Amino acid sequence: MPALIPTAFTAKVTWLGANADRDAALETQALTEMSLTFQGFGGESHAGLTRPADSRVRAQYKRGTPIRNTRQLSIVSAEDLAAIAAAMGLAALDPALVGASMVVSGIPAFSHVPPSSRLQDEASGTTLTIDMENRPCHLPAAPIDARHPGFGKAFKRAALHRRGVTAWVEREGTIALGATLRLHIPDQPAWPHLEAARATAR
Repeated sequence: MPALIPTAFTAKVTWLGANADRDAALETQALTEMSLTFQGFGGESHAGLTRPADSRVRAQYKRGTPIRNTRQLSIVSAEDLAAIAAAMGLAALDPALVGASMVVSGIPAFSHVPPSSRLQDEASGTTLTIDMENRPCHLPAAPIDARHPGFGKAFKRAALHRRGVTAWVEREGTIALGATLRLHIPDQPAWPHLEAARATAR
């Protein structure tokens, strides 16, 4: 029996972007296509097979510890971006300002698709594995303020549970604007002790 189920849900790629130096600026630059290897998108600041541990995994590792890179890409949905913008009081929010690698449209509640789901390009077979929900942080505030003065501080709260997901490359290939990505989900039930585990961790 297959461990992953192809679903009827598909997403259209509506935007692609990359950032060569995140220490210099968070903003990503728009692309028309992305050639992806097992290290991610070549030359992008989040590329690589490993990465240094950061605050997101501070309960597991000391900051800077080399760990497997499951954050090669930051994917957000157009629907979540629109909801974030509305909650901030903006007409629209440029995905470049939040450091997005990819914007997709068509999958409801995209930020909460199951971890370990796959997004597979129906034309090229290029496949991305979703690690988990991406947590919003304060870093987009500065580029947002530069474009929309006074609105940056509203991003973190508005983006809660709408920030999209992080992902890594499972099968190499190219993904272009307009590509159709099919969602494949793990064939397993939700763990029934999830809420109890969260409660004991708080």
